[in-house]
Amino acid sequence: MPPNSLKEKLLAGTACINAWLMIPSVFAAESVARVGWDSATIDIQHGVLDYLSAAHLIQAVQAVGVTPLARVPWNEPGMIGKVLDAGAWGVICPMVNTASDAQALARACMYPPLGSRSFGPVRARHYGGDKPYHEISNDTILVLPQIETREAVDNIGAILDVPGISGIYVGPGDLGLSLGLKPTLDREEPEVLEIYRRLLTATAARGLIAGIQNATAAYAVRMVELGFTFLTVASDLGFLASGARDCVQSFRNSVGVIPGRL
Repeated sequence: MPPNSLKEKLLAGTACINAWLMIPSVFAAESVARVGWDSATIDIQHGVLDYLSAAHLIQAVQAVGVTPLARVPWNEPGMIGKVLDAGAWGVICPMVNTASDAQALARACMYPPLGSRSFGPVRARHYGGDKPYHEISNDTILVLPQIETREAVDNIGAILDVPGISGIYVGPGDLGLSLGLKPTLDREEPEVLEIYRRLLTATAARGLIAGIQNATAAYAVRMVELGFTFLTVASDLGFLASGARDCVQSFRNSVGVIPGRL
């Protein structure tokens, strides 16, 4: 198997489903990863995770054959380098709004001469396949800037033309806020759907990857039909909360509220 089979599938146009991990539990991450996802993103930006717990989650999902990615807190080379050193095969970076932002992201992900990433791949050095990790990483790492503002949409061509950028990852919540709308997923506003089409046209013209965050599998299927190939559906936290809620609601609907007994 190639070191980053996810990237190869995405560049071939295969639709891939991505898990989203926010809970700092190896057991939970391993349980989620085992059900058949193509990849799992460890969310250090909004998840309840520090670097050590993120590294443990990378180990957990990698052990069951799922490609680990990480969403970093910000476009900052220190954490970007650390998650790659820990074994993440891709970085999703928030709030990339300009070509300059995209250049900074790409440089942080790439070893010289293409970038400025410092050498010290700790765990990652064991996952280079037949060649040393540092010789294959520049071509193997997924580098996905989040497109989540009007400014980023307006600059999409320049962002995608930055060497080293693999494609985009749409954040519908912040994109909505940027447009004066509520922050939510699975959007239906015509203006937002038109933005999605514009972004997809730009990525397709360059043979790059288009990803998006989704709340439900049904909406993710619609986004595949629109042209996205990298689809996140919900999160470990969301699955936990919705499963618990459905259980309680089913019970309440069946028997009502039962008075407590001393």
